[in-house]
Amino acid sequence: MTFDPKQLNGIALAYMGDAVYEVYIREHLLKRGLVRPASLQRAAKDFVSAKAQAALIAGMEEANLLDSDETDIFKHGRNAKSYTHAKNTDVVTYRVSTGFEALFGYLHLIGRDDRVAELAAWCIQYVEEGKTGHGKKAASNN
Repeated sequence: MTFDPKQLNGIALAYMGDAVYEVYIREHLLKRGLVRPASLQRAAKDFVSAKAQAALIAGMEEANLLDSDETDIFKHGRNAKSYTHAKNTDVVTYRVSTGFEALFGYLHLIGRDDRVAELAAWCIQYVEEGKTGHGKKAASNN
């Protein structure tokens, strides 16, 4: 049996993508010098909340960062039927963030970790520059 990530539903891709993206964010926050759990959780929200991810995907679209296949995967995830309820956000934002996570999951599963790293770095910079409206200007915590 051949494993084809394109055959996975958007929710399954988002499940994988959530974990993949989270690792990049956690590593980034540790490298910034954050070590206390409460500080890490607060800072991570600027990167991983549904609202932040929706703003990130909008920024990617505005910057023409995604190719047509990546856009299709994002839409596949965004349009997936989810039976969970959005916490602290509206359904549309939650679905857009699901598409964001599906993109990361898909890229990882097809072995495009170079592209995952590139997009994660772009996202980190975008948030650090305050462009999502949820982050702070890059601050060094030395």
